[in-house]
Amino acid sequence: MPEMPADRPRVVLADDHRLVAEGLQRLLEDECELVACVASGNALLEAVRQYEPDLVVTDLSMPDRNGLSVMRELRAAGVQVPFVFLTMHAEPTLAEQALRAGASAYVLKSSAGEELLRAIHVVRGGRTYITPTLGARVIAAPGRGQKQELTDKQMQVLQLVSAGLRSKQIAAELGVSVRTVESHKYAIMQALDVHSTLELVRKADEYGLTPGLRATRPVP
Repeated sequence: MPEMPADRPRVVLADDHRLVAEGLQRLLEDECELVACVASGNALLEAVRQYEPDLVVTDLSMPDRNGLSVMRELRAAGVQVPFVFLTMHAEPTLAEQALRAGASAYVLKSSAGEELLRAIHVVRGGRTYITPTLGARVIAAPGRGQKQELTDKQMQVLQLVSAGLRSKQIAAELGVSVRTVESHKYAIMQALDVHSTLELVRKADEYGLTPGLRATRPVP
């Protein structure tokens, strides 16, 4: 897992489903200090103002107002506390919207558990996290104002590049030509708006697209 500050982050948790909230509390209590657990958007807004937490873990859809609306109001007021959205909504456009609005992480409830803890570690390390299966489908290239999609084959190439394999090794692994690998790499770099393999690996890690993988040696 990425390094995280040694102190336990003070967290406000928001989810209107009681059983889900109880499960999340048990999951988080070993690594976080839960200062409040609320069940609505308005309650979340007040809890953040009252407790000034280090991190917010919230559902997207809640009674009275959604988590995205709460985050936007806090951002407008100058409150920059990181928001980790934990949601059942797997629509890429919603993830993109949340990240563009200032969210630090977007995690699907279907893949929660250890992944939520990983997302918190990544966010506490100053980076952004997206559930890999979602991030693989849509990536917002900074400054481009449009969606960029990666194919399954491009995701395979990206993962192997991040694992430290050279283009020739990737070609052998996937049963394609080196030229095809280079073509995929170029398309991925365009999608991620990067200009070198090192930047590519860093951006993939930033978006949580290659969990657990790290480059082990320079690649072309």
